[in-house]
Amino acid sequence: MDPIRNRIFITDLIKTDFPQSVYEEVQYLISLVYLDYDFTWLSRVFKDVVNLYGGNFPGYRQCNTPYHDLKHVTDALLVFASLVHGAFASGLSFREKHITLALISIMLHETGYLQREDDVTGTGAKYTLVRAERSLEFLEFYFAANGYDDGDLKLCREFIICTDMNEDISEVSFDSPETETIAKMVATACIIGQISDRNYLEKLLFLFQELNEAQVFGFETELDLLENTMEFYRRARSRLENELGGVQSFLAHHFRKRWEIGYDMYADAIESNLAYLGHLLENHRNDYREKLNRGGLLKRLAILEEIKKK
Repeated sequence: MDPIRNRIFITDLIKTDFPQSVYEEVQYLISLVYLDYDFTWLSRVFKDVVNLYGGNFPGYRQCNTPYHDLKHVTDALLVFASLVHGAFASGLSFREKHITLALISIMLHETGYLQREDDVTGTGAKYTLVRAERSLEFLEFYFAANGYDDGDLKLCREFIICTDMNEDISEVSFDSPETETIAKMVATACIIGQISDRNYLEKLLFLFQELNEAQVFGFETELDLLENTMEFYRRARSRLENELGGVQSFLAHHFRKRWEIGYDMYADAIESNLAYLGHLLENHRNDYREKLNRGGLLKRLAILEEIKKK
């Protein structure tokens, strides 16, 4: 066993592979902050999102992007709820309605990858470069179909826009400093949720497949993407610390209060992933796939590759 990967992960505390388990933890964290919180609206959206990604939502196909899947969404959802709880533990609180809208925004922020039922060419990965626009279109459709308030729609749009790594948050016109802080927490959750995933390195190989289908140039091989991930992380870390105001610091308060753990487990997971990636790039450039064996994902990737050959 490689000692660099032998660490405790969030998965040792919460069954993150199961959406319902994640949602139950989210409910628990939010209930610690808002004692009389009404989960009716949030639970309805969560059910719709699970059905949407599972192919049980009218007019839409099942999610077929293995990187940008439902777990990608629930990972971000859990990080955000942890940030909210951590902020509260440090003495900072927000309007309940704003937090609800932020949670909904996270659940809907990657819907741009999903295909309508009559769209049978390729996978949703082909929409990579227009994901944000399509997610906003789905948000508007979903709010209109359910009779939700236009004012709430506006704020959700702003939250989703901020999940774009290339978006300059300083150019977004927020109604208040509070909603700006929450937007930064949303964006932070989306970054940390994916990089801290215990199977992050394995899932990068699926991301390569998505980028290849979308004809995103610059990654001729999987190794190109793995090497670029180091630069992506440097950009992400700079964004977290600067544009997003360092709100990830709330996570340390969360782990101390919720689990009596004296450090930020997400930061530790990211450190572990990046350290192991460095190990692969330095010592296993020719056999890196053999060293990526978590979650049985490489077997799944092999099946997908065989299907594409036919």
